[in-house]
Amino acid sequence: MRDGTGPMPRADLLAAVEGVDALISLMSDRVDEELLDAAGAGLRVVANYAVGYDNIDVAACGRRGVVVTNTPDVLTDATADHAFALLLGVARRLLEGDDLVRSGGWTGWEPGQLLGRHVTGATLGIVGMGRIGAAVARRAAAFGMSVVYHNRRRSPEVEALTGARLVSLDELLRASDFVTLHCPLTEATHHLIDAEALRSMKRTAVLVNTARGPVVDEEALAEALEAGELWGAGLDVFEREPLVTERLVRLPNVLLAPHTGSATVVARDGMARLCAQAVVTVLAGGIPPNVVVN
Repeated sequence: MRDGTGPMPRADLLAAVEGVDALISLMSDRVDEELLDAAGAGLRVVANYAVGYDNIDVAACGRRGVVVTNTPDVLTDATADHAFALLLGVARRLLEGDDLVRSGGWTGWEPGQLLGRHVTGATLGIVGMGRIGAAVARRAAAFGMSVVYHNRRRSPEVEALTGARLVSLDELLRASDFVTLHCPLTEATHHLIDAEALRSMKRTAVLVNTARGPVVDEEALAEALEAGELWGAGLDVFEREPLVTERLVRLPNVLLAPHTGSATVVARDGMARLCAQAVVTVLAGGIPPNVVVN
């Protein structure tokens, strides 16, 4: 059991899984050969309390006949809402405004005070057009934004609903006023947004990341923001969680959230339900609908 103060220490986790038939894992739990060995041959299912499953060696689970599941759909809207909240918060400099009022430094309305970026009618680039990316596209359409996206395959339904256009990553970065990341973390997407990618973006652009921290090179991002090569960023995920690059912490044009993209009661209850249902189904001899590998 966890004590609520953070991830279970690795040694405790390895001891706790010995002999279990099922494991409900968090994204902070590394499910690899070592853990599978510790669990033993009786382990039949790993239900990951997340949509992403980069914390799990799915190939190793597959070789052992261990079913791996995740929690799609139930957190889609919560995460899309959060991404858009970060986008709006950075664009309208809400954190700076809040600090100004709380500090007692606000002296009244001024025409040039805390001027931000205009969102309505701007171009939004979405990297990764899965469930969450598509939900963000629908929200962007309601703001009258032009949507471009980069994805492994075309999404005709999203295009029909939002007018989104499939483009190369380079074109997306050059054209977008706002870029939001919704791709999985893989070898191909690690540091997808690096120094070169950041140089391709408009100096007036905003970057939002609610996907996985290592998709962005945080040092390169800090460098771009400090140099004025990027206007702002909204980050919910980080390369070395819970550590955050100190240079980003010091910047006023960066909005930081503690990985709370799915943190609504409805979403988290739904995730717990999916994990429990997956465990019950597998142990009863069935196949749950949200299987990653079997």
